[in-house]
Amino acid sequence: MSQLSAKEGRGTFNTGARGLVSLGEHADVGPAIAELKSDIVVTVEGIRALTPDYAHLYAVTANTLPFALQDWHLTWCAHFLNCNPEIHEQLQFHVLRNRSGECVAIVPLVRTQRRIGPLKLATVDLLGVDPGLTEIRTPLIRPGYERPAVRAVHASLAKVRDWDWMQWNGISGALAEAMAREITPQWHAVSRDYVLDLPATWQELRAGLKRNVRESVRHCYNSLRRDHHAFEFVVARTREEVRRALDRFLVLHALRANMAWGPKHPNFFATRPLQEFLYDVCDRLAARDVVRVFQLRIGGEIVAARIAFVVGDSVYLYYSGFDPAWAQYSVMTTTMVEVFKHAIANGLKTVNLSLNAERSKVRWRPRLIEFQSALVHREYLGSRLLYRAYRAATSGSGRSAQLLKSFLPHRRWD
Repeated sequence: MSQLSAKEGRGTFNTGARGLVSLGEHADVGPAIAELKSDIVVTVEGIRALTPDYAHLYAVTANTLPFALQDWHLTWCAHFLNCNPEIHEQLQFHVLRNRSGECVAIVPLVRTQRRIGPLKLATVDLLGVDPGLTEIRTPLIRPGYERPAVRAVHASLAKVRDWDWMQWNGISGALAEAMAREITPQWHAVSRDYVLDLPATWQELRAGLKRNVRESVRHCYNSLRRDHHAFEFVVARTREEVRRALDRFLVLHALRANMAWGPKHPNFFATRPLQEFLYDVCDRLAARDVVRVFQLRIGGEIVAARIAFVVGDSVYLYYSGFDPAWAQYSVMTTTMVEVFKHAIANGLKTVNLSLNAERSKVRWRPRLIEFQSALVHREYLGSRLLYRAYRAATSGSGRSAQLLKSFLPHRRWD
């Protein structure tokens, strides 16, 4: 056995060869959570060993988010964990099992420590703190275990004093209710996700749209036909096809971001590290037949593209791009309609249009899912003071805030 030891008496855990820190059953914190046994995974090798537990939780939770997949977590760690020498990060994946040994939750946490002069600031977050790549961060918890899972995680954290606050993300439904009952969270940001339930046919979906949207769809197809442009809907799916499609996607994504008119969209893959992550995560997931790159080809050239992930019975639409030279034909709308047709033909039940209430999403009449975020302080005066200073630095714009920001180590993505 090796030891993972926190200094100054802040907690010592026995660490197994696979990076598991066993905390045992929580009989010392009350019978209500004695049913769960907690292990904390602190290494990438430990995450790899959880493959059967991930597979089990995908099934019992009906997960449809690519960001909760084991391969997404492993790729993120490979590219971004401890990428800044001034910021130390430690994996703390909470793996919870019931008395029969069944895995009922994986809560993928990362403890991040920064130094601000003589002070240390330590926070705990769900894995995926990045510039928009991991759009929805959420734990995998078997339905019915939300309350004991929340209790077990915070009981484990209570044994380790080297943290100041924890931020939960991706909280909705039963998990939000469990948190409100079990702890005292400070609710703050709300993310809005838009999910389109698919009927049996495209004709049914089209009939439920507003008249102006139906006319817009008709115009897309007619305008191409009128100007004698035949299009082809191309789906990249194999690893080789996906790699080639990503090359063109990055060009189209940058072209869309640099448009001088229309809605502004940042280039999320402007730097080499972010591009490398995209290629790597898509390569891993394509090997499991999860990735689709939906493309519209006209005259032998790809003029629009959208990355997507098929998880369970849903397809999650990720980032997109198109050539502004074809904007007059609304090629992205045509691509979206072809995606809907493709999803219906392949028996999928939903299309996740991703976050943010853009007109290009809400016009399809999706249902709204709200994911909340919450902060939970350690009950310690120093933690509360550090939190206030941190919030002043990161959210303020005055001179005091600018001064504080200059002392804060920041993650680098370039």
